[in-house]
Amino acid sequence: MGVYVAVKDGRVNPKRGQREAARQAMQAGIGTKSQQALQLQREERNMERRQADREQREARKERLFEMKQQKRKEKHRGR
Repeated sequence: MGVYVAVKDGRVNPKRGQREAARQAMQAGIGTKSQQALQLQREERNMERRQADREQREARKERLFEMKQQKRKEKHRGR
């Protein structure tokens, strides 16, 4: 998606200018280095939490599967 800027007389559409300013502000990121460090810590903590949640979910799924298998074996034990 290319950006087309009409430069007939040097004026820019105000909405387009506002969008471009917002884009540039978002690219700049967070201001200070301490804020950047905090943001990085927050992201790392979220990633670790997601990983732990995923592992817990998988462990629970595996445990339920094992319980189901055990129950099936117990039902057929008397044959």
